[in-house]
Amino acid sequence: MITLNLPTFEYKLKEDNGRYLIFDILRKRYIALTPEEWVRQHFVNYLITYKGYPGGRIGNEISLDLNGRKRRCDTVIYRQNGTPFVIIEYKAPHIPITQAVFDQIVRYNVALKVEYLIVSNGKMHYCCHVNYKDQSYLFLEDIPDYDSILSHTNEKTE
Repeated sequence: MITLNLPTFEYKLKEDNGRYLIFDILRKRYIALTPEEWVRQHFVNYLITYKGYPGGRIGNEISLDLNGRKRRCDTVIYRQNGTPFVIIEYKAPHIPITQAVFDQIVRYNVALKVEYLIVSNGKMHYCCHVNYKDQSYLFLEDIPDYDSILSHTNEKTE
């Protein structure tokens, strides 16, 4: 398997007709094991195990309507009241994080209007806070833990 800049965890793999599947704890089913899915499963585990995000507030492959076209956010994290406040976009480890990746997640944010955007290819991770008042982005040094990110968003929006 591809080594990532994320903690390892005990994942479940199985083989089906010559292809590998990995168990997604959020969707509670096996998913085709692609390089991007490998990153997603590691990153979600990192958020839950090391950053304190509740699994029940994280959704993978969330559909949205963007200008009449169906799109999917890789991962969305929700507040207790069910409104989204973080979007995460994953790329395979060999895909560099470029402006085009940020442009993609910003387009998704047109529909969701979240406060935090995260992109990761499993080796590099970027998190930025969206300041709607100033129409700016602030890149953070690390992925915030759940308690700190939630208390910050509560002060601003709830």
